[in-house]
Amino acid sequence: MEELKKWITDKPDRARWAPYFLFVIITAMQGMLGDDSSYWMYALKTAIGAWMIWATWGVVKEMRWTISWEAVAVGFVVFGLWVGLDGLYPPIDKILSWDIPEEREATWNPFEMYGAGSLLGWFYIVIRIAGSSLVVPLIEETFFRSFVYRWLISEKFEQIPLGKFEKRSFFMTCIVFGLIHFEWLPGILCGFLYMGLVIRKKRLGDAITAHAITNFLLGLYVVIFERYYYW
Repeated sequence: MEELKKWITDKPDRARWAPYFLFVIITAMQGMLGDDSSYWMYALKTAIGAWMIWATWGVVKEMRWTISWEAVAVGFVVFGLWVGLDGLYPPIDKILSWDIPEEREATWNPFEMYGAGSLLGWFYIVIRIAGSSLVVPLIEETFFRSFVYRWLISEKFEQIPLGKFEKRSFFMTCIVFGLIHFEWLPGILCGFLYMGLVIRKKRLGDAITAHAITNFLLGLYVVIFERYYYW
């Protein structure tokens, strides 16, 4: 692990993109080792993601939590957009003419795998909410809002202030961020709001907090109303 830590933190750009890509690779592998691997690999991914945050904490100085009323407000607004726009726009696979059922199906519901109300089911629910609220925001915000946005402005991205607005980079980053989500429209709007927070506050932490609030609220919504297709 020490060799991996050294490799990740060896260069400023790698410390910001490597955790994200390792996270994505593990995500792509979920379910490939049996149906239950969708669940235990998510737990493994969350643990590895937490380790990567710890490993890069001293190198990526902007990766710090900060709280403001704007961050809280944006977190709630994005959650409202994510849920409120559901069914009002064509999903990305419809646009690409993929063959999918008319109604979205849940692909990640541990209660279907391990039994309704089962202890193991609840364990994975807690892991999912914790991972999406505490690990994902730090990794994704560092990659998109700190690295990609500034790298599109200049390869010497560390010289670009977080508060600098550059139109081309702003729209490219937000659109790409949106398109990696099934919910592409709220994903793009979400990108605008998170990126706007970074530029307004001149720091990354508010976007991390907003992202965490959005994901936590969405996790509660999924479980309470059984909308597992969001996962």
